[in-house]
Amino acid sequence: MSKKKAHAGSALREQIAAEAARIMVESGNPSYLVAKKKAAQRLGAADGHGLPNNEEIERAIVEYQRLFLADTQPGHLRRLREAGLQAMRLLEPFGPRLVGPVLEGTADHYSEVNLHVFADTVEDVGLYLMNHDIPADLSTRRLREPAGANVEQPEYRFVAGDIPVGVTVFSGPSGRQPPVSPVDGRPMRRASMKQVEALLAEPGDAGLLD
Repeated sequence: MSKKKAHAGSALREQIAAEAARIMVESGNPSYLVAKKKAAQRLGAADGHGLPNNEEIERAIVEYQRLFLADTQPGHLRRLREAGLQAMRLLEPFGPRLVGPVLEGTADHYSEVNLHVFADTVEDVGLYLMNHDIPADLSTRRLREPAGANVEQPEYRFVAGDIPVGVTVFSGPSGRQPPVSPVDGRPMRRASMKQVEALLAEPGDAGLLD
């Protein structure tokens, strides 16, 4: 491949990543695959070759938010993190961990707070929420295990004020091993209450995370 063609391919890849990021932010659709396919079609690259990976799209999301949402996104992110911390304090007996876009800093007004908790049984968490007068629906969340298998993990969903919260329940010792991140394929980062408190005190300090 000539340098000219390689440069053109790289430029198109960046354009697709930027368009996919815009689609995800503006639509609230969290699917990287759907967004990149739509972006490729709009930019005339519907053959599926040279599509950006999820990490490239994630970086484009950060750049989009920096350019177009600088007046609103940081404040809303902080509000989501504060709501997450409040939910973690409530669920302290289950060793809660904050995960996902609210932890990573890419959350927006479409985002929900995602927590991982650890219990002997799923029902333990449901009964605890009931005893604290918190109505919650039990559903599932699809996650990928480190070995590569997709699993449907039980999840309680409730609303704190006007912020949706998803509490994924892990039972047994295997739950202590984080599932795979859909962004980079590495173990999903989890933050404890102390780490979230520090994150709120020092916004953007990724070094505080495990």
